[in-house]
Amino acid sequence: MAMTMKLNIVSAEKEIFSNLAEMVICPGEMGDLGILPQHSQLLSTLKAGEVVITEQGGKEESVYISGGLLEVQPHVVTILSDTALRASDLDEHAAQAAKQRAEEALKDQESEINFAVAEAQLAEAIAQLKLIEKMRKKKGGR
Repeated sequence: MAMTMKLNIVSAEKEIFSNLAEMVICPGEMGDLGILPQHSQLLSTLKAGEVVITEQGGKEESVYISGGLLEVQPHVVTILSDTALRASDLDEHAAQAAKQRAEEALKDQESEINFAVAEAQLAEAIAQLKLIEKMRKKKGGR
């Protein structure tokens, strides 16, 4: 049996995942981070994207996060994010609409929007749409 670690993914609203994992891949600010059991201690910021979890037994699961913090201890990994959703719970129409709203806000030079907020919203929407597309290809759809 492969070595495991405890993985907790927590959003501002609820705990999304709490189980044993063989490996976790997270979207770090400077690139993807692969975490295995007994990894050295680490604290890192995360960007919006997909967290790929290899559960005990080899089953893979994907979770979308809007960014956040990663804490790695030798036997426990914790991901804290404002928004975290299982990939199967993502809404493609809502993500498309959010992307369109953010793009329009960035184009409108007359508005008094916060460009950093609009850019962050656009990055989140694009990350959600990429994960939805990846899941669609995995299932062999369209």
